Amino acid sequence: MNIEQKLSQETINALKYLYSAEVDKVVLEKTNPDFEGDLTLVVFGFLKSLKKKPEDTANEIGAYLKANVKEVTGFNVVKGFLNIVISDAFWMDYFTSIYNKPFINGTLPANAPKILVEYSSPNTNKPLHLGHVRNNLLGYAVAQILKAAGNEVVKVNLVNDRGIHICKSMLAWQKWGNGETPASARMKGDHLVGKYYVEFDKHYKQQVAELKSTGSSEEEAEKHAPLMLEIQEMLREWEAGDKDIRALWKTMNGWVYKGFDDTYKLLGVDFDKTYYESNTYLLGKDIIENGLQKGILKKRPDNSVYIDLTADGLDEKTLLRGDGTSVYITQDIGTAVQRAEEYHFNKSIYTVGNEQDYHFKVLFLILEKLGYAWAKGLYHLSYGMVELPAGKMKSREGTVVDADDLIKEMIDTAGAITKELGKTEGFSESESEQLYRTIGLGALKYFILKVDPKKKMLFNPAESIDFNGNTAPFIQFNYVRIQALLRKAAENGSIITTNSNNQITLLPKEKELIIKLYNFGATLQVAAAEYSPAIIANYVYELAKEYSQYYHDTPILKENEKELMNFRLQLSQTIGKAIKQSMQLLGIEVPERM
Repeated sequence: MNIEQKLSQETINALKYLYSAEVDKVVLEKTNPDFEGDLTLVVFGFLKSLKKKPEDTANEIGAYLKANVKEVTGFNVVKGFLNIVISDAFWMDYFTSIYNKPFINGTLPANAPKILVEYSSPNTNKPLHLGHVRNNLLGYAVAQILKAAGNEVVKVNLVNDRGIHICKSMLAWQKWGNGETPASARMKGDHLVGKYYVEFDKHYKQQVAELKSTGSSEEEAEKHAPLMLEIQEMLREWEAGDKDIRALWKTMNGWVYKGFDDTYKLLGVDFDKTYYESNTYLLGKDIIENGLQKGILKKRPDNSVYIDLTADGLDEKTLLRGDGTSVYITQDIGTAVQRAEEYHFNKSIYTVGNEQDYHFKVLFLILEKLGYAWAKGLYHLSYGMVELPAGKMKSREGTVVDADDLIKEMIDTAGAITKELGKTEGFSESESEQLYRTIGLGALKYFILKVDPKKKMLFNPAESIDFNGNTAPFIQFNYVRIQALLRKAAENGSIITTNSNNQITLLPKEKELIIKLYNFGATLQVAAAEYSPAIIANYVYELAKEYSQYYHDTPILKENEKELMNFRLQLSQTIGKAIKQSMQLLGIEVPERM
């Protein structure tokens, strides 16, 4: 039982003893930093039945707790707020109990909930871009946090490897590629395929403009442009299994997968299972046919299949086109069913931008109407768009920011700033390059993950690599500072022992740091429950910030009393461990020196 649980139970006992009041649950909050105390009880909720003044009630409960709970050494009352002071001895005992132990043990409990986390979900017609960066970092971090919180986690990717989008790149390569390959072009495969997607769009727009100039409406021009008709025919041939079309499709997708893998490796994300739309859309078509037979789905005069969701406040949703080809949601239905049969999950999380909110409402409702009980466990982790300051970066096509370009700029910027600050003195070239990557990628990941996923965000590359403020380099620097302190202690012959620290009087900042360490577990559980890496990011920043102040204001190696110096080294070492493990949850490395 932790201190919050113990005080909650004792408060229930106090209410019964003092007022004969029966209460099932009591919630304690962290005390406002402006007041003395560690935990606060708000008594206003009890007053209606007790018919007493809030100050009197708070004082009487406080006196009871001080008399009956050894860990309570004092209290103060501010109106209806009872601020409770926990003894230094309790905090020191807690610190002794965690010293030299990991904050995350990695052992799953029996019958741990199984959670699937899907992220990335790229199309094979272009490279990963800035939006994919937030998607991948968010999905990976959520998976790490859920696993650390005691869940069995499966990280999955769904590659949208078929359909109109990839046919556009294929047709453009056939027409204008002249046999070009990634090797001959000296270009990453995903970039090469993206180049032909842009090429298709350029020629298609020209055709639409020509048709409009001869009197066609924009809708007619877009529908009847020769390239569009060719694309639709290519998709039909692909679905019919045309040998040549399938061979080209496999070749070009192979180029893209190699490019994606290189980017994933740079970002430090991975997957336990990858699904491909080309393998799941047929299952989706079978499920739709079954739903049609059961009368859950309906067919229009043009033979397209749909479901009417107007009674649920949504629209009619087409599930198969009139020519029998599938639409985007077809494969999503197939994939969801396949995953449920393979993993029997408790929850399946889709990490997808908020522009797809409606799509997932429709998808989940359709699966429920088709009779799948597990559909109740589907969740859309919806996140906001990420933008860059105007003019900061441009992609090759001048439209979206390429992930590889962004990563390179982050590493280059980290290198320039790190060299300017003299943080690679004595480093070899390879050590310097590794440090630039660690700082640059850490800055990118942290700056994106510290923002609540639901919020739209502005990513400023230069601001993210500041060694001051709420940034990864600031946190990494404080971790390095701790490692340097421990190395210097060892060089001076100061061996950290596990001696009892019961005789030490804690400084206010030391108590505050221990309380932050105590809150690690609760913070992790909240981050897991809310699917929010931002909670971990801001926790580790606050921990690093408080330690930085402590380091500046408190003698550690210069402390003359050996037991006190030993404790302060223990505290520094444990905070370093908490920083490292928190950053690992975010997929961020910390360097050992800089």
